[in-house]
Amino acid sequence: MTKKILLNLFIFLSISSMQAQVDVVAGMGISFVASPSLNDYLNYNISSSEELGTFNSTAEFYGEVDYTISPKFQIGFEYVYALYGYSTLLIGLNYELDYGHHKPSVLGYYVISGEGYKFKFGGGIGMRMIDLSEKKIITEEYSSTGFGVLARIQGHTALGGKFYANIGSTMRYDAPGEPANGDIKLHDTLTNEDVNINSFSISVNIGLSYFF
Repeated sequence: MTKKILLNLFIFLSISSMQAQVDVVAGMGISFVASPSLNDYLNYNISSSEELGTFNSTAEFYGEVDYTISPKFQIGFEYVYALYGYSTLLIGLNYELDYGHHKPSVLGYYVISGEGYKFKFGGGIGMRMIDLSEKKIITEEYSSTGFGVLARIQGHTALGGKFYANIGSTMRYDAPGEPANGDIKLHDTLTNEDVNINSFSISVNIGLSYFF
């Protein structure tokens, strides 16, 4: 009984300590993505009246939890979900390619803070997972898993109480690799190579933060 009470007390004190040093961040943004292999596949293998540019936009949604280990440093974890969609006519039929990109990352930040503001400079690394669907006459589903790295600057300004508005910008290199459906992959007939979804991107995000 005594051990149980001590264990519960330890957990309570640990959580109380963490709550005094945790930032919870959430929001959404737009990302400008350069994915050369995918762009070439769509531009040269799919009939379209308009060629894709080097950078194309995707919507993304994010959540993040950061833990203070010293007044100047934080570590954290984030989850980002990005959505991409492309559609056109292919031989008189609707063609669609869509993917969801899952981007969990472990983060490290250098922090500058004062009354009513906080700036974070840092980066991270994590897994990257793609779920892709392509519709010609029928819809085929593909998936892949790889890795990614990022660099970020993020600013927070007080709204009232413990709530803050945040705005940030992130550069990423993501390498989820070649989506596959069993042994079947997207294939670029021009280059005679399988298509990968590796990309470089720059995003701008806005959201809300709560500092415990």
